[in-house]
Amino acid sequence: MKSYCEMSRDELQELKSQLEAEFEDVKGKGLKLDMSRGKPAADQLDMAMDMMDVLDSKSVLQTEAGMDCRNYGLMDGIPEAKALMAEMVGTKPENVIVYGNSSLNIMFDTVSRAMTHGIMGNTPWCKLDKVKFLCPVPGYDRHFGVTAYFGIEMINVPLLEDGPDMDMVEKLVSEDEAVKGIWCVPKYANPTGVVYSDEVVRRLANLKPAAKDFRIFWDNAYCVHDLYADNQPQLLDIISECEKAGNPDMVFEFGSTSKVSFAGSGISLLASSPANLADAKKHMTVQTIGHDKVNQLRHVRYFKNMDGIKAHMMKYAESLRPKFETVLKILDQELSGLGIGTWTKPLGGYFISFQALEGCAKAIVAKAKEAGLVMTGAGATYPYGKDPRDSNIRIAPSYPTPEELTIACQVFVLSVKLVSIDKLLQEA
Repeated sequence: MKSYCEMSRDELQELKSQLEAEFEDVKGKGLKLDMSRGKPAADQLDMAMDMMDVLDSKSVLQTEAGMDCRNYGLMDGIPEAKALMAEMVGTKPENVIVYGNSSLNIMFDTVSRAMTHGIMGNTPWCKLDKVKFLCPVPGYDRHFGVTAYFGIEMINVPLLEDGPDMDMVEKLVSEDEAVKGIWCVPKYANPTGVVYSDEVVRRLANLKPAAKDFRIFWDNAYCVHDLYADNQPQLLDIISECEKAGNPDMVFEFGSTSKVSFAGSGISLLASSPANLADAKKHMTVQTIGHDKVNQLRHVRYFKNMDGIKAHMMKYAESLRPKFETVLKILDQELSGLGIGTWTKPLGGYFISFQALEGCAKAIVAKAKEAGLVMTGAGATYPYGKDPRDSNIRIAPSYPTPEELTIACQVFVLSVKLVSIDKLLQEA
């Protein structure tokens, strides 16, 4: 079929009538489909169920050094968990604090501490006239939610094929002392699947910020979430790159096993320089006696080491990969050459990013909902929920069953076609 943009008004009207009949037929089926969040499906969670057998009432719940994990102590995590998590993100155990089940919680706490008490002796952000964050877009809505919660001004920075637009980042960071941070999902970025290139990582590590307390918020959420055993992009370790650049304190790295073990019962980490960790611990001593060390021990005894994590994640990929391939196959079959959308083809992570015609994203999501398909709200991938072009839609293939996913994709492409035709007819 030729591009919709090349069709005459009569051709578009005729096609619209056909598609509307199809859409009414789909609506009549009373579908209830959900592609809104990147949640693991039940079969993925089932893969880690034998983790529950690692510990029982007869288990010796002690670290290798003899620390009783049932009791207080080891606020920064048991040594074995620090080693495992450090290996997962590619840093050293001494750079790691192990927390509870949520890395988002750590990010929120880190921004909160900066607001109320400042970072390493610098002025608390709440006492400043203006605080700004750079936000590569499209990006992760929960990041934007944290900074919006604290009233921090967010600045859009285009996310290119190899990472953020570094010319823009370098200029803004070096010229404006109010710029205190940048959000980054460096491997399989949410939602595009972009992996930051070595050059981008090094340029980030070599930033010369006007603000002494500027920090890179490095959310390495998908560091082991490869879909293909034979095609796994490698990401430079930002912490060691910052050390080499003479900026050892410039990064906070976050990660978790939320999509490795159990989404609600994993373990998480903050990785950074000794000075940043010491500053964080000073506040943690007031906040907590320590996190769940029994769960940390469970993870260590189950995965054992990085080889164990990799083997588990390849099983995980066996479930997730066909879902990504289903979405991409249907998009290719139904939309290629029509001139009404483009999409990413990630090698890992949890999302596919779809770019519709300008001004169509909200209408497409609303149209899909009419037919029983719930998707991430249009605009969610931009600060304040405002996509200036109203064109980006995040597709999350993980949660539906394979059968549901096929139907969901068909509903989606039908919605894209109908909304795009309306847009072209208005412009004709």
